[in-house]
Amino acid sequence: MHKIHKIAAMLLISQQLWQQALAQTAASPVAGKTVKVYTTAKDTKFRLSETETLNFTPNPQPFETEACIFVDPGKTFQSVLGIGAALTDASAETFYKLPKDKQQQLLTDFYDTEKGIGYTLARTNIQSCDFSSGSYSYVKEGDAALKTFSIQHDKKYRIPFIKEAIAAAGGKITMYVSPWSPPAFMKDNNNMLQGGKLKPDFYQPWANMYVKFINAYEKEGIPVWGLSVQNEPMAKQTWESCMYTAEEERDFVKNYLGPTLHKSGMANKNLIVWDHNRDLLYQRATTILSDPEAAKYVWGTGFHWYVHDVFENVKRVKEAFPDKNLIFTEGCSERFNMERINEWQWGEMYGKSMVNDFNNGVVGWTDWNIFLDQTGGPNHVGNFCYAPVHANTKTAEITYMNSYYYIGHFSKFVKPGAKRIISSSNRDKLQTTAFVSPEGKLVVIVLNLSDDELPYQLWIAGNAAKTKSLPHSITTLVVQ
Repeated sequence: MHKIHKIAAMLLISQQLWQQALAQTAASPVAGKTVKVYTTAKDTKFRLSETETLNFTPNPQPFETEACIFVDPGKTFQSVLGIGAALTDASAETFYKLPKDKQQQLLTDFYDTEKGIGYTLARTNIQSCDFSSGSYSYVKEGDAALKTFSIQHDKKYRIPFIKEAIAAAGGKITMYVSPWSPPAFMKDNNNMLQGGKLKPDFYQPWANMYVKFINAYEKEGIPVWGLSVQNEPMAKQTWESCMYTAEEERDFVKNYLGPTLHKSGMANKNLIVWDHNRDLLYQRATTILSDPEAAKYVWGTGFHWYVHDVFENVKRVKEAFPDKNLIFTEGCSERFNMERINEWQWGEMYGKSMVNDFNNGVVGWTDWNIFLDQTGGPNHVGNFCYAPVHANTKTAEITYMNSYYYIGHFSKFVKPGAKRIISSSNRDKLQTTAFVSPEGKLVVIVLNLSDDELPYQLWIAGNAAKTKSLPHSITTLVVQ
């Protein structure tokens, strides 16, 4: 073949391949769709702001020089249970110290799906916790038969507050409950505070109290989806706490709490173990879930963020126990200081955790106190913390931390029933996760923790939409 004919043939083949690629991209699941971009960024006014609308153009094969977020809607993983926060005594007391219009503002901003960030998940405490104005128990001292059991304390603030939250969320919130400590007389240190252990003689009475609590709350019109065994079972705290080794928690679940729930008609209540930090997550999960007689009662493993990130530990548990669930049950920024409330790092902690936790298999993500007062409380042991929103009970001023918006980039768009899909970045400075909603929308979240403005393309099945990531920003891209 003459050289000129070879060149012509090569050009023809190249043109055919390009036409095939264009045909493939035209049949792409995003062909003809647009991308709405929502942005929160440091040193800007953007706070969950709709900043641009993107269009896709064909790009069958990106070059290595092109920064891309590659999304594959065909690879689906866990279904989302929900995203939300804890409805504590502290939040409830703060709420009722505010005027009615501010109460409504908070409910709208957290639970309205259009005007707010659409929370769908909640946690609350069984008996008192540090974020209560004081320690209290539902039974009188020494009452192992639980004849004096009463949730009267909670009817003043917490129960009405939770019911208002449920109404604001459209009548449904997935609620789970957690104890910080059994009554003092059931523990070997005779104190609800300062750690201690549950005495063996009280394993059954304590298991009975979970059932009493759930029944009492449901009688008040608050459905309970599930429960955890114990908040932070390896922490001796100055506040309400109770310690279990992995083996002790396993045996309590296997021999007492699990059977008691089932015998009481609560086999459908979802039981969460561990409920503490990521550092010991694998050791706790494997000790409990490797025992079939304990594991049969367990829905999944919960965890917090208060020590090392070690996100790989979350992944390891999912790899080892793929049929069990993972849920982030608590996190907040500690050591409240009003002078530091606008520091950008607080929101970035949430963004980093949520991207990595969802990518490693969690189905739900729960912030700690939904909001607090101007002191970072109330708290009966001085353990004051940040919440995404602080309401000044003296002036009625409400302060929104950037963490509110970082969480909102997930909760507003990633609804129960959404499935995580593949989202892969080819740049270290761009972190990402993505979901497909029950109605078929693609939700892609991009996190930039760097000082750099980073142009990139959202690439899906041979089509790409060009945009940029601002320094220290989080964006949600909704393909529809």
